[in-house]
Amino acid sequence: MRDPHTIILGPVISEKSYSLIEHNKYTFKVDPRARKPAIAQAVKEIFNVKVVGVNIIKTRSKPKRRGMVRGRTISGKKAIVQLSEGDKIEFFETM
Repeated sequence: MRDPHTIILGPVISEKSYSLIEHNKYTFKVDPRARKPAIAQAVKEIFNVKVVGVNIIKTRSKPKRRGMVRGRTISGKKAIVQLSEGDKIEFFETM
């Protein structure tokens, strides 16, 4: 089993992610190789909450250009984790 902190890379802070908190759903950046059961177990261990469901979104890289230099943004993976009724993550409440 991998360390939970290598699976969960950080929170996603945006207007949409904060609107999902009202429905008891939290959004995290995760390791691109992580699967749903590993993500659920990592959130459970780090925050001591009960996970009901996990949805995964793969973000593709986008082409960018600065002057004559062309490149791409990095691709990644996000997970939307739904917690059981009554559980919440205090980290998001303080921001």
